[in-house]
Amino acid sequence: MTTATPHARRTRTIELFVFWTFRLATYFVLACASYIFLDIGIKGARTVFTSTPPFVNVAFLSEPPQTLYVFEHEGKKMTLSDREFREWKATNGEPAVAASSVAYSAGGIWPCIVGTALLVLGSMALALGIGISSAIYLSEYSRNGRLIRLVRIAILNLAGVPSIVFGLFGFGLFVIFFGWNVSLLAGWFTLGLMILPAIITASEESLRAVPQGLREGSLALGATKWQTIRKNVLPYALPGILTSSILGIARVAGETAPIMFTAAYAMRDEMPWQVSRWTDFVFQGVMALPYHIYVVSSKIPQNEYTERVQYGAAFVFLAVVMLITLTSIVLRERSRNRLSW
Repeated sequence: MTTATPHARRTRTIELFVFWTFRLATYFVLACASYIFLDIGIKGARTVFTSTPPFVNVAFLSEPPQTLYVFEHEGKKMTLSDREFREWKATNGEPAVAASSVAYSAGGIWPCIVGTALLVLGSMALALGIGISSAIYLSEYSRNGRLIRLVRIAILNLAGVPSIVFGLFGFGLFVIFFGWNVSLLAGWFTLGLMILPAIITASEESLRAVPQGLREGSLALGATKWQTIRKNVLPYALPGILTSSILGIARVAGETAPIMFTAAYAMRDEMPWQVSRWTDFVFQGVMALPYHIYVVSSKIPQNEYTERVQYGAAFVFLAVVMLITLTSIVLRERSRNRLSW
């Protein structure tokens, strides 16, 4: 029977210490994330769901934001939205004590949901179209020369640029120089450029992961370069490309600074489709959930009524992002199941 040397015992102690350091760090991150999601989930659910049928706060999910009026009438505390308050005054006259108003604390967030979905879908369509095309060129057509290496380094550097810089760039180029003003189109291009480096990098890596033998076999059978890429390379790289789209969706949906400069309004009465000409659709600004949460949380006095809207909007925002992301994950898994190497 052999005994462990002091050096071996010291090595095992260090290994055990490193193991528990990494394990506790992981548990700490999970605990923090769980606390945040539980806090938003519990408090937000009180706004989104009700205890009476249909058990969903339909008004919160289907109406635009309104001002909340708070006042006392016949010894009871009244909280009415702007529309309800005007109807009440038409019947009862002015309240005996002047009503206090709280902006954005009544009504709902339907225009914000629609605006967020439009911004995500439009920017992802642009980013995926341009990003996949660039990745195909870099992976399949370009030669690994000095210029291409510089391009790859530039793409990696752009991925680390703060979102506020992209917002200022989009404001200067699309809003002012191109004259698109604060609009969906300016927001799409700004957000699309912001996530383009990550999509190009991930898509190129997915294309490079496809075995070279699939390309050579296709070319040997007489297929052209583009036929080989379209039939033998892209289908096998699609799961990795969809993974990059998932990361892009999560970042686009949660950005506030870029859309604040290029696409978002604090308040808009009309819905995006309420335009006189269809060409005006892309040249109008929209409300968006992240910007709405920012406005309600920092631009108006805080009280119990604003907290209700903040957590409700954050809850719906997380649900929308999870829904779009889940759709991408399902498409990715279906693509993987159809493929066999």
